[in-house]
Amino acid sequence: MIATGTDIRPLEVLLFMRDVKSRSYYEQMKGRGTRTCSVEELKAKGTPSAKYSKDHFVIIDAIGVENSQKTDSRPLEKAPGVSLKDVLANVAMGNTSEDMLTTLANRLIRLECQLSEKDKLKFAEQANGFTINHIVKQLLNAHDPDSIEKIELGVKLNLRGQAPIEIEAAIEKGKQQLIEDAVAVFHNPDLRDFIVDIRKKYDQIIDVVNIDTITNIGWVKDQDAAANTTITDFKTWIESHKDEITALQIFYAQDYRHREFSYKMIKDLCEKLKTEKPLLAPLAVWRAYEQLEKTNGSTKNELIALVSLIRRVSGIDATLTAYDKTVDKNFQDWVFKKQAGTLKFTEPQMQWLRMMKDYVANSFHIDRDDFDLSPFNAEGGLSKMWQLFGEETDAIINELNEVLAA
Repeated sequence: MIATGTDIRPLEVLLFMRDVKSRSYYEQMKGRGTRTCSVEELKAKGTPSAKYSKDHFVIIDAIGVENSQKTDSRPLEKAPGVSLKDVLANVAMGNTSEDMLTTLANRLIRLECQLSEKDKLKFAEQANGFTINHIVKQLLNAHDPDSIEKIELGVKLNLRGQAPIEIEAAIEKGKQQLIEDAVAVFHNPDLRDFIVDIRKKYDQIIDVVNIDTITNIGWVKDQDAAANTTITDFKTWIESHKDEITALQIFYAQDYRHREFSYKMIKDLCEKLKTEKPLLAPLAVWRAYEQLEKTNGSTKNELIALVSLIRRVSGIDATLTAYDKTVDKNFQDWVFKKQAGTLKFTEPQMQWLRMMKDYVANSFHIDRDDFDLSPFNAEGGLSKMWQLFGEETDAIINELNEVLAA
């Protein structure tokens, strides 16, 4: 670690042999290598055999400093008790101290993370085309030691031989210009008003006037009543849409086993349910069933939960059963029947069939195009399927789609 202000321009190699946890310290260390150096100075203080001026430096990371987690040791927020409106007003009236500018930069960084793309464009329109990131960078650079050092070196180089008082005055003028450039955009009252107004849009309002009151306190019987209400509402919604939604038509039709049922169908159904009835989200209904009756297995995700619930409501399953368990049982029965005859699956064939079974358990249907996806593509895809099952390939695909969903 080298003290701030030490100028080591000839540094060409930066070697890390222990970790650095502070992001600011790490950036400072890397900053030592960014100093440019003329070929003459490089020869005199660094590499005597140098033929060109220094235009790059090398980092040797011996222990993984680049990939380790860093923390910002110094917070940008220096005025937590001052409102954003007052911070903007202070800057507009000439308070350009480091604490005030870094605080404003911190507030803008937080705001930028919340704004939509449309609001970011509106901000740029009010800020003479500048983005929030650009303005933040200028605010942070206004008091940055490296930026100030660059100004000092530039002035000393340009005014070499001049009186020290003139050099100091020029340096001070350069520093002030750096600050003025950073805050110039905030002299526009329309921009300040826009920032305050748009911030209010994303504020979380805490109502301290209309205090919530408890209207009912209940025990387990009340929870059972709530679960009953949830299940009843879910059944009502399913019954009222069973003639208009394709996925539900397939479940309620007599020939549902022979119909096309896809992942997209159940996903669209799930989105429609959650949009129209947010309180009837599949996992919430599943928990309501668990409250009232014994269920077979646990659900892995909301789509599998929804299929399991529809099977229960439509009468396909007598008890609520996780769909993947249904698929597993149907698969075992199918294999047992096949193996009981003259057909005997080899171990490679069984491995492939298990992959197909797992795929159906999560995606509800399988066809030829799915063999281009994981996990089949890693095992040879459809061509491998043909090598294992030959002319029976299409028959097995169709049969599994029918049997596993039974």
